[in-house]
Amino acid sequence: MKKECVLVSGGAGYIGSHTAVALVEAGFDVVIADNLSNSDMNAVEGVRRITGRDIPFVNVDCCDTEAFARLFEQYDFGSVIHFAAFKAVGESVAEPMKYYRNNLLSFMNVIELMRRYGRRNIVFSSSATVYGEADTLPVTEQTPRKPATSPYGNTKQMCEDILRDACKAYDNLQGIALRYFNPIGAHPSALIGELPRGVPQNLVPFITQTAAGIRECLSIFGDDYPTPDGSCLRDYIDVTDLAKAHVVAIKRMVEGGCKESYEIFNIGTGNGVSVFELVRGFERVNNLKLNYRVTPRRAGDVPAVWADTSLANTELGWRAERTLDETLASAWAWEKHIRNI
Repeated sequence: MKKECVLVSGGAGYIGSHTAVALVEAGFDVVIADNLSNSDMNAVEGVRRITGRDIPFVNVDCCDTEAFARLFEQYDFGSVIHFAAFKAVGESVAEPMKYYRNNLLSFMNVIELMRRYGRRNIVFSSSATVYGEADTLPVTEQTPRKPATSPYGNTKQMCEDILRDACKAYDNLQGIALRYFNPIGAHPSALIGELPRGVPQNLVPFITQTAAGIRECLSIFGDDYPTPDGSCLRDYIDVTDLAKAHVVAIKRMVEGGCKESYEIFNIGTGNGVSVFELVRGFERVNNLKLNYRVTPRRAGDVPAVWADTSLANTELGWRAERTLDETLASAWAWEKHIRNI
């Protein structure tokens, strides 16, 4: 039987690079495509070092239909995992057209080229942001989606709808949308991890950069939410666990295990952890003291959201395995690696 090859679009990014590693370790061939607009070739080299494989890399913009089509002509992959998208919530509010053009066009190009070249399976990188401020917690896959609070969140909802309609209309297409909660941490090797450009938009890179002295002070946005300690509750999932969810999703499609042509799964731990708990956990695990202060609430932040992961546990046979302590230790190991600390 021919080994399945998977195209990982946006594979030089944070989650994409970890997923490329997980795919190779599970026996798949991989092709990475990325335009490096918000990523770095060091991630590709890190993937190659971890796997010991000279994984093909193509510098291409998924919005460039002709250039992207040449990649489909060059490589015989049967499945695609689509990560390539802009992802900063605040920037999307300031520059909505940039987000709609890139995130929607790139995804529609993927689907149209898959149809043209006879490629069947696609995993879409979605997000728990589609739930908004849910009425009940934890959220299940049946929890109603609320109106998006940002153009970024809206593109995730719209791409889910595009994939659902395409899978319904085209017999040779099947797709799985994975709704991530809050990916954190780094590969145990410390060769790949989260490397934001400019000021981090996510909590853990801001924590690690504060610990490394790159940032003077960590801001905690609000301590007056209706939660046990007043800070926001989130479901923090280790990026290597998240990567493995993509592997089992691809296997499900390749092996004919899908019950519907389009399926959705929550990918999280099932546990809500507060911002204060995360900060104190990082300090304890890494024997550090962080300089932080409480600042006013940030627009668009919901008080609490965490996942019901029972569907992924039962249908995919997947569950989060790494402890929060292991994940926070890996995040600091990665920061020390890139800063030569």
